[in-house]
Amino acid sequence: MIGLNLNIVGGKVDIINLNDFMNSIKKFSDKYDIIIQTFDANLIYGRDHILSAVSHAIRSMEERRNRTNSLGMEILLYAAGERQLKNAISKIGVKEGENKDIILLLLDLSNKYNLSKITSEILGTLGIHRDDSVIDGDLETLIRFGIKQEEIDTITKHKYGDLILEKIALVDVMK
Repeated sequence: MIGLNLNIVGGKVDIINLNDFMNSIKKFSDKYDIIIQTFDANLIYGRDHILSAVSHAIRSMEERRNRTNSLGMEILLYAAGERQLKNAISKIGVKEGENKDIILLLLDLSNKYNLSKITSEILGTLGIHRDDSVIDGDLETLIRFGIKQEEIDTITKHKYGDLILEKIALVDVMK
């Protein structure tokens, strides 16, 4: 992933209308010709989780093994550890509600934009209060993600993130 221009940010936001929120994200994506993907932070186990999903999705697109027509949606599939988009969206997509923990991934394949400035613009416009601590996962994240206690019990705490990375890698096997 050397050479990719990406920014991963966490935050808290009140999402009153999910369609309006997602349409605003799409407008920013179109305006800057970048990929912006959103995630429910309660199912993300650290930056490596997202970076692995990005890496797998890019490789899948390059090798024409992709299940979607969009790199952003392909990233969502891998991040969710799912084969079907509807399952990925319901599992790891952002949802309506107050004070939701979300994660934004901004990806500029052209490397021509300052993603920090765009990120600030998005956060300000959408009323997202930056809080990168929501990116960090914990035991509850694993359980919400669907990892069984028997799997968790087989490893030490500092290896918890590996369980998520394994689920991402399994998406390729399931295809």
